[in-house]
Amino acid sequence: MNDRQIMEDILLTTKGVCDLYMHGAIESATPNVHQAFNTALNDAINMQSGIYQQMSSHGWYPKEQAEQQKLCQVKQKFSGVQ
Repeated sequence: MNDRQIMEDILLTTKGVCDLYMHGAIESATPNVHQAFNTALNDAINMQSGIYQQMSSHGWYPKEQAEQQKLCQVKQKFSGVQ
């Protein structure tokens, strides 16, 4: 396993952790539990951002500019939603 594969695995795991913490926060029944999940979620989001930045700096997570036409299509699709 090379460094890129390891970072991809870490990124995917961190995204999964973010999803779990988010669901824990929105499903929590008490303010203390909600706050604990919310704090953990924010920490995990910051960690995910750092991992993404590292991968991007190595060219392992290329960014693409969205085409204006695609943006307009999505905007039109959801502009009728109320």
